[in-house]
Amino acid sequence: MGPASDPEHLSHALSEVIARRGLARVLGNEQLQATWKEVAGEKVFRQTRVTAIRNGVMQIAVSNAALLSELAGFEKQSLLTDLQEKHPELRIRDLKFRLKGSMRSKQD
Repeated sequence: MGPASDPEHLSHALSEVIARRGLARVLGNEQLQATWKEVAGEKVFRQTRVTAIRNGVMQIAVSNAALLSELAGFEKQSLLTDLQEKHPELRIRDLKFRLKGSMRSKQD
């Protein structure tokens, strides 16, 4: 192993440690919202917002109780599976939906 390969291996190892421990966001907020939009679809995206990723759990604010019930009860597993398949680098192990009635619908 020569000196030219050492920095690459060290940076890769540090990235892995940071990702596993959840010490840094993998994506910026705009990219994270775009990732959620890709998985959830336009209709759901307009009524939700990713608020955080903590310890492998993506936390999502939902604008109304009916949608919260639908997502948590019927859509959660398929959304989680889709997210894990399309974005394994995020290491998401669960989704947590929370009602946030003051949230406005997204127009973009």
